[in-house]
Amino acid sequence: MTKFEDIIERDGRLIYTNVGDSMRPLIRQDRDLLIIEKPHGRLKKYDVPLYKRDSGQYVLHRILKVHDIDYVICGDNRYCKEYGITDKHIIGVLTTVVRDGREISVNDWKYKLYVHLWCDLFLIRAFVLRIKNIPQRLKRKYGKK
Repeated sequence: MTKFEDIIERDGRLIYTNVGDSMRPLIRQDRDLLIIEKPHGRLKKYDVPLYKRDSGQYVLHRILKVHDIDYVICGDNRYCKEYGITDKHIIGVLTTVVRDGREISVNDWKYKLYVHLWCDLFLIRAFVLRIKNIPQRLKRKYGKK
């Protein structure tokens, strides 16, 4: 089985559809095509890296903060931040989302507006997501056993 990092190393980019909802509303599971390219240098705040956790799990989440040696990362549909992701974990970076045959570049002004609104209002977003997830958490805690 070919690994994502092998494809990016060989072709310079990876085109795939994601699994999971952690990057909603930007990325729709099994519907949008993602173009991931090999990064050139350190990534910046708001970039969306494809990285591989120490566990071997591939993740596509957004950078919220850049430190000297690592990044603070979180999915657009998540409120728990992930710490300790370093350049050695990074495989590629999102450059384009293809939705319904239309390409959305990460350099498009509408995309940038979305990113700033979504990320700069992180505390409000986190609060809303926590409230929205209360029924699900209660069901897990008190559901049928």
